Amino acid sequence: MPTKTHIKVSGLSVSYGSKRVLTNIHLNIVAGNVHGVIGPNGAGKSTLFKSILGLTDYNAGTIEVLGDEIDDVRKQIAYVPQKDEVDWDFPATVKDIVLLGRYPYKKILQRLNAEDKAIAQGAMVQLGIDHLADRQIGQLSGGQQQRVFLARALCQQAEIFFLDEPFVGVDITTEERIISILKELASQGKTVLVVHHDLSTVNQYFDNVILLNQRLIAAGKTSEVFNDENIAQAYGPQLTILHKTGLRQKI
Repeated sequence: MPTKTHIKVSGLSVSYGSKRVLTNIHLNIVAGNVHGVIGPNGAGKSTLFKSILGLTDYNAGTIEVLGDEIDDVRKQIAYVPQKDEVDWDFPATVKDIVLLGRYPYKKILQRLNAEDKAIAQGAMVQLGIDHLADRQIGQLSGGQQQRVFLARALCQQAEIFFLDEPFVGVDITTEERIISILKELASQGKTVLVVHHDLSTVNQYFDNVILLNQRLIAAGKTSEVFNDENIAQAYGPQLTILHKTGLRQKI
């Protein structure tokens, strides 16, 4: 079966003022895989996401998503932002947030129906947060908050999922639950991209990796490109490589 490209990035360059953040990035991101986006702080990982999502301007390059412009396929894209981008004091409940995933399918002023509510309930059950449905989002633990926004993404029933540091502040049980769900999505032919920092779990979690440090260091199957040479190029002095155990950890 031929590999289907869900996202094509050609010659992407992004600057914030006089600071260049990404330079001449070329990527073909294929369906049916969990892709880890790996690199040190300031490497441009979140900027790559926001460029593809049309949330930030870029200086040069072209981006195709599902063979089209992002605005024409936006309802097929689910995005879980970093935790610090969310207003946790906003007076919304868990159920309110999860149901937001259904609105891309609604016309202006069209109400949610029983099917929408059933889809949201199923997503909350899958993430183990159905008992928190009426809780205000700011009253949740870090792991519960992450599960709420993943449930919203599942509720959207998208083709492509972007998750920016979804494992920050979560316990290992939640992390394992989330990665299991992401792998199941990939097995259904979805595309999943995850900004991730724990190098010791990259081999276990991701089918493919994208190694960045303002430029593209390497991209491809984890078994082929997640190696000492490419990691050292990406991280430089930030990296300690533990050769005997095979664990790679950022310091």
